[in-house]
Amino acid sequence: MKKRPFHNFVVDHMTFLVEPDLYKTTYALFRVIFGVSREDLIYEKRSAWPGQAKPASMTFASRLGVEKDARVPAQTIVAVVQPTEPEGASSHVRQMLKNRGGGCAWQHIALRTPDLPAFHAFCVERGVNFITPILKDADEDLIQVFSGEWMTPGGRPTATFFEFVQRDPGPELLKALETASNREAWFRDKTFLGLYGEKENEYRSGRVTPFIDDALARRIAGHLGAREIWEIDDALLEAVEADMLDYAASRKAAR
Repeated sequence: MKKRPFHNFVVDHMTFLVEPDLYKTTYALFRVIFGVSREDLIYEKRSAWPGQAKPASMTFASRLGVEKDARVPAQTIVAVVQPTEPEGASSHVRQMLKNRGGGCAWQHIALRTPDLPAFHAFCVERGVNFITPILKDADEDLIQVFSGEWMTPGGRPTATFFEFVQRDPGPELLKALETASNREAWFRDKTFLGLYGEKENEYRSGRVTPFIDDALARRIAGHLGAREIWEIDDALLEAVEADMLDYAASRKAAR
């Protein structure tokens, strides 16, 4: 299969969900074990739900390592999130942790690509679902988009999805995106609140967007059959990709 320039991914940041009993311990471990200083903390966002005696910390994001390049940071960022909604209130974070059956879970990983619009178009043409358009932040020279969740056909939501980002995209691209989508940018605490709202709406509705539709997942599985991965050759993958292109085109035509 052909590897394109926009497939040159590096990890940009990740989101880590933890139960409330583990949240403050996680903060302490980040500070002590990972050497996170106060200067490394990018943000800390708090909630003020009705009935709460005082605000509670919803999330903190910290930089790990040292930035080597001021334009494109050579670092990893981890955002830690806990559910702070009152017991009995809707909380997609609490439901995600319950679905995963443990005290913590990696929620999403953000992969940085040198050409996000081209990669996004490539994905859409092959049936990948996204829960946002490409969002921009001119001040931070960042554009980003969030995928649907990685799920088995007919299965329950997994709380695992991808974010794809491009840093330092340039003024012409930012202007083109502003014309195309005209959406409010998300970054730092805005990113967190915007994504939090999107996922909360999905989980409340009971309709969580999958990375690919169930029908497409079943078609791909049908191509692969009982083969083991070492028995999947390029010719078969080309047939899978052709079917993905056909599925996405038919879906677009039906809308």
